[in-house]
Amino acid sequence: MGHTEQHLKELGIVIPEVGKSAGNYVSATTGGHLVFISGQGPLIDNEVVYKGVVGKDITQEDGYKAARITGLNMLAALQAEIGSLDRVKRVVKVLGWVSSAPDFTAQPSVINGISDLLVEVLGERGVHARSALSAHVLALGMAVEAEMIVEIV
Repeated sequence: MGHTEQHLKELGIVIPEVGKSAGNYVSATTGGHLVFISGQGPLIDNEVVYKGVVGKDITQEDGYKAARITGLNMLAALQAEIGSLDRVKRVVKVLGWVSSAPDFTAQPSVINGISDLLVEVLGERGVHARSALSAHVLALGMAVEAEMIVEIV
């Protein structure tokens, strides 16, 4: 068991199995020393667990929880692609979308669910550049979707 996997165990965090793609694409692909993680969402066992519009159908706090699950799914796709999370040199970029009510402006606070998880799991290797955007609607009715670019060794 690698250092990162041991740290996950100590934190009580379980990386889920990689979910089934919703279309004709892969969950992750590697180009050189970069891994590109496809858009992931708050799915557990291939079922969306947080559906709707943040600020209308669900609260900002539930949006944060949805983002954290999304982050776990991104880590699952990454781990499946590279074998061990110990190979992560650093998370380069996270791009997150929040299905938002017209007057909801706290997208960064929602996407912190991903950022906080990455730093909790990976420490300084998890600190990243990020964009947090509003979306009118997301695939499958998800409240949050995100993608990630990671540099590996």
